[in-house]
Amino acid sequence: MKTPITVVRHPREKISKCSLRCLHGHPNFSFLKASDGFSFDATGFVLLEMGAPEISPADAGMPILLLDSTWLLLGKVRAKIKGSPVLRSIPPSVKTAYPRVSKIASDPDGLATLEALYAALRAVGDASPEILKGYVFAKKFLSLNGWENDTAPDFFDGETQVL
Repeated sequence: MKTPITVVRHPREKISKCSLRCLHGHPNFSFLKASDGFSFDATGFVLLEMGAPEISPADAGMPILLLDSTWLLLGKVRAKIKGSPVLRSIPPSVKTAYPRVSKIASDPDGLATLEALYAALRAVGDASPEILKGYVFAKKFLSLNGWENDTAPDFFDGETQVL
């Protein structure tokens, strides 16, 4: 994986439930907390956002900015993003394997943050299955999207996966 990834996380986002928790310490990732007073200049970054034009190979080489939050709090994180990011979305044909359960509000039909990242990297030609290691829904996610061939047959050996 060559693409630099910056993750801006809402301060109340539970890291223990975050799909990206296995990537802390990865050299291509920077994790930032959107606390009071925080702002981020996203100029030159691809910012994944629903309803934007789809990400494509033309976006290769640009760093990716992910906003990590519950859907309910996402607007607060988005308000902290400044500058002129390149807004892109994931094709609507990409399916999630993440079981969404909210007792507070209904979530849109979106992807888990890690799923969106993988789909984005795949779209720009930098597919990196190793980022899915440790994600319990990885095998199901790849299968739902017809991407089983992105990994070797023994890729998930020894991991607990949801089929």
